[in-house]
Amino acid sequence: MSISGKVDPVVRPITIGDIAEALGQGLRDFQAAPLYGLAFGAFYAAGGLLIIACLTAFHMVYLAYPLGAGFALIGPFVALGLYEVSRQREIGKRPSWLQIVGLMRSRSELGWMAFVTLFLFVVWMYQVRLLIALFLGVGASFGSLQEFISVVLTTNEGLVFLAVGNCVGAGLALVLFSLTVVSFPLLLERDVDFVTAMVTSVRAVVTSPLPMIGWAVTIVVLLAVSALPYFLGLIVTLPVLGHTTWHLYRKIVAPVAAELPAEEDIEAASKVVVMPRRAAAG
Repeated sequence: MSISGKVDPVVRPITIGDIAEALGQGLRDFQAAPLYGLAFGAFYAAGGLLIIACLTAFHMVYLAYPLGAGFALIGPFVALGLYEVSRQREIGKRPSWLQIVGLMRSRSELGWMAFVTLFLFVVWMYQVRLLIALFLGVGASFGSLQEFISVVLTTNEGLVFLAVGNCVGAGLALVLFSLTVVSFPLLLERDVDFVTAMVTSVRAVVTSPLPMIGWAVTIVVLLAVSALPYFLGLIVTLPVLGHTTWHLYRKIVAPVAAELPAEEDIEAASKVVVMPRRAAAG
């Protein structure tokens, strides 16, 4: 039982084939409703460009790489609308902006999940600054991204910073992936609390570790490649990944009907309990 007293969602194991099938379904959703996908993708890409512009204005462009890597962490939250587009198509309805915005506003628990996502993003940025202070110096500052890359790749301190930073970053990314890969779609579809959603998401990763970690690596690679040309590739990559995540959620979390025991099973169980009492009474 969840902390709200409701039955916990049933988690099913998946395979690599399920991920490939979900990816195909995600591509078809994007092709069927491209305007929604392009809109969310453009919004995400614009956010990345805005971050780079702010770093440039504050002469902190050397943080572009770690901040760009951390920017991928908030992707599941930005893709909320894409989950709803796939859900509407799944039940045979035509998606609309009014339905998308209305449902997202009606799910109060999504706000808590957004807070968790942003909190881990802030932790990500603080650990970057901490590692820079530890390995490159407390007052370390670089005039350009090229200078930062040169220091990181040509000095012993820089190489250690790069190795430790990537390991810590990978750990944080895996934690956030485990907490959100199922939780956002689950909260969008069902009336559950955000803690139950996160626990269900972690259970999904534990139940199918190799396929889920493989999916996480696929996401990282696709987002990294898409971000290289001024984040423009995210306009297409984000919607495809968002739609795919919804279909993967459908394969992982069993429908509500599958979580409830059949009426025949309940009746049979009650007879097993009642009949010995009657015999004893006789």
